[in-house]
Amino acid sequence: MISRRSRGASAAAVGGFAALALTLAACTPPPSDDDTAGDDGDFEVAEGCEAFEQYGDLSGTEVNLYTSITAPEDQPHIDSYDQFEECTGATINYEGSREFEAQLPVRIQAGNAPDVAYIPQPGLLNTLVTDFPDAIVPVGDLAAENVDSYYSEAWRGYGTVDDTFYATPLGANVKSFVWYSPSMFADAGYEIPETWDELIALSDQIVAEGGTPWCAGIGSGDATGWPATDWLEDVMLRTAGPDVYDQWVNHEIPFNDPAVAEALETVGSILKNEEYVNAGFGGVSSIATTEFTDAGFPILDGECWMHRQASFYQANWGEAQEGVTVAEDGDVFAFYFPSESTDSQPLLGGGEFVAAFDERPEVQAFQAFLTSPEWVNAKIPLAPGWVSANSEQDTSLYESPIDALSAELLADTSREFRFDASDLMPGAVGAGSFWTEMVNWIANDKPDNEVLDAIEASWP
Repeated sequence: MISRRSRGASAAAVGGFAALALTLAACTPPPSDDDTAGDDGDFEVAEGCEAFEQYGDLSGTEVNLYTSITAPEDQPHIDSYDQFEECTGATINYEGSREFEAQLPVRIQAGNAPDVAYIPQPGLLNTLVTDFPDAIVPVGDLAAENVDSYYSEAWRGYGTVDDTFYATPLGANVKSFVWYSPSMFADAGYEIPETWDELIALSDQIVAEGGTPWCAGIGSGDATGWPATDWLEDVMLRTAGPDVYDQWVNHEIPFNDPAVAEALETVGSILKNEEYVNAGFGGVSSIATTEFTDAGFPILDGECWMHRQASFYQANWGEAQEGVTVAEDGDVFAFYFPSESTDSQPLLGGGEFVAAFDERPEVQAFQAFLTSPEWVNAKIPLAPGWVSANSEQDTSLYESPIDALSAELLADTSREFRFDASDLMPGAVGAGSFWTEMVNWIANDKPDNEVLDAIEASWP
């Protein structure tokens, strides 16, 4: 089972790592009494470490990293730093905490900030910069150049607060997916829809042939409701467009704006359509009590045809049934959640960001390394389920076809990528009223206008 905030994979790719370690051993720069940390002078670069020459000799230095990623998901991250440590001489001290979001502000306030932290949402970054304006160090030149070279402009924007670039992109995920059974589609003669009209036509055809096209669930413990917000965000991108989406996120238009009302009505045409849902669980109201982790499972029993959920949902299929294969010709796979036209294919997703709290050369070098293709390509084989938006990554390294597809979509700079809106909005809305009112909308059939008015009234 995977939670909303667990974006990485829990298993490290141990096979082949011993051989990699032997190769890396040759990359250690020879120590020199004359070398200083960050000195990019004429120290000797070992074979295989040429890409690391730009960081200089960092022998004897340490970088303290703080993150919410804990065991067992931490090991692939720890292992991915090996070549940086071997080639530069620096040591990365990894600290994962389940209390990260609560403890990071405390540590900053106490003057005990880490050198580097992985920030799970842009909203948290904004809060930290606002509350502690001098704590986070703006991104250095080398890291900034990498982001400009290897990431779409949107990713730099999500790490920017008040026109200052504070945090570089790390991992990513794609939310604009619909899960389905390739064999069921083939047997029924169904084709993957490429536009919204084709998606609705397919749903109607399934109903006409005696099936129930959609299954859904928004249960998630204390965070119940977030999958419904993802539905609205994805549809908002399609019906209103990225620019209006940005205005909505920034509260430049109210939450009950006609554009948002249209998007919610469109979502309701699926989620509140008794003929469309909720295969294997019940009617519309059952969506509120169905755990999101279980919501797609009826596909495996032939009860449900489609389930809208993010790329990270692939980790749940094995819990439904042993030996489930996620592939284009497997038991389940996913297709892009269609837009109104094939000419415009926006992408909704999420990700994490790297913020630095110190300007020491080794800290700046490590942040730059995490934006490089070298780090991304080292990380991919170690962490199935982890995806990057780096345009220069080697997508052939992805073990999972859905990861490869996600990376391909994320690296396509022609697509308009937008971050999860609830992660960008103030906490009282994004992790508060937005979640609870979407639950009321499903469970209690609360009218659209009352739902949107209540969320608007809660905006700080």
